[in-house]
Amino acid sequence: MKIIADENIPCVEQAFASLGEVSLLPGRGMQPEQVRDADILLVRSVTAVDQRLLEGSSVRFVGSATIGFDHVDRAYLQQQGIGFATAPGCNAVSAAEYVVAALLVMAQRKDFDLKDKTVGIIGCGNVGSRVRSKLAVLGMRCVVNDPPLQAQGGHDDFVSLDEVLQADVITVHVPYIRDGLYPTHHLIDALEMQKLQPDALFINTSRGAVTDNRALNNLLAERNDLSVVLDVWEGEPAINTELLERVDLGTPHIAGYSLDGKLRGTEMIYQAACEYFGQPGQWRAADNLPEGAVIEPGETEDVSVVVQLRTAVSGCYDICADDARLRDMLALPADEQPAYFDRLRKEYPVRREFSETRVIVNDASNECEQALRGLGFAVAVSA
Repeated sequence: MKIIADENIPCVEQAFASLGEVSLLPGRGMQPEQVRDADILLVRSVTAVDQRLLEGSSVRFVGSATIGFDHVDRAYLQQQGIGFATAPGCNAVSAAEYVVAALLVMAQRKDFDLKDKTVGIIGCGNVGSRVRSKLAVLGMRCVVNDPPLQAQGGHDDFVSLDEVLQADVITVHVPYIRDGLYPTHHLIDALEMQKLQPDALFINTSRGAVTDNRALNNLLAERNDLSVVLDVWEGEPAINTELLERVDLGTPHIAGYSLDGKLRGTEMIYQAACEYFGQPGQWRAADNLPEGAVIEPGETEDVSVVVQLRTAVSGCYDICADDARLRDMLALPADEQPAYFDRLRKEYPVRREFSETRVIVNDASNECEQALRGLGFAVAVSA
C-alpha cells in the first residue's frame, strides 16, 4: 500500500512500514495531486481533509494523530466509505501538565498561593478531567462547566458558564465545534470576557478560535489586571502578534507536545489502520521512547512544597523557554512569522511527561513527596 503522511508525525515511517511504503509531506500544504494514488493518508490538525483534497483519490483510510477532528469532513469520509481514526486522549496528560507548569509560573510572578484560588474548568473530557485531578493535588478548588457531559447524566457537580467565569483561574479544554447543540466557536467572546473577575487568570490550550482573539486583545488593552496564557491562536500560523505581546505566557500550540503523547498518537492511528486492513499491529510507542530524566533537589534555603514542586516541574518542562522562543518571532518581518511559528512546532525539543521523570526527595513522608506523586512524577527517596 502507498501511505502519505505528515512529516511531523513522529516515528510514522517506522510504525507504518509493515503496511506499505511511507512518503512524507508537509501537512499544511498538502494538495490533491499528492494524495491521489495513496491508500492511507495520515495527518495532523493542520491539514483539512475534505472533498477538495480526496475527490478522485484512492484513499481508503485516514488517520489523524490528534485528539480533535474539526479539520476532517467526517460526513464526506463516511459517504465515500473511507475509514477514519483519531487519537483521543493521546496528549491529554501532556496538556494537563502544561496547565500545571503555567500555574506554578504565574503564582510566582503574581505572588499568590494556589491553594487560595478557585479554578473554573471549561470542558472536562480527556484533558479537563486530568487538569482537575492535578489541580486538586495542588490544593485548588475546581468548578466545572461541560454541557455535553452534563447532558449524559451521572454527575451533579456541573455549574453554568457564568459561574465558571467568576473563578480566579479559567482554563479551557473543549473541542472546536462550529454548529450543533454545543458549538464552541468563540465560546469565550467579548460578552463572556466582560464577566472575568479582577485579577483573573485565563488559560486556553484547546483551539484558537474557541476564544475571540480580537476581543481578547481589545480587552487586554483596557484591563491590565488580567493575566492570560495562550497556547492556541486564531489564524495559526499567522497569529495576532499584538496579542502575543500582551499575554503573560504565549506558546506555539505545543501544550500536548510531549514525546510520549505524540508517539502515543502515532501508535493509536497505527493500530486503527492495522485493524481496518486486518493486519497485525506490532509497532509499540513504548519501544521507541528514551529513558527519562532524574531531578535532584537544588541548593536552596526555601524548602517549601511549592518551591520544590516548581523546581521539579520546570526541570521536566520549562514553559518559559517555549514562551521566549515564540516571542523571538516578534523581531522577524511579518511575512516570515508564520513559517517561524510552524518551525517551532516542527523542531520542538524532546519533552517527557512527569511520569517519566524521577525526582529525588529527602523525606519519605513529607508533603512534597505526596504532591509529586499526585502530579504523576516517579519519586525516589534518598538514603
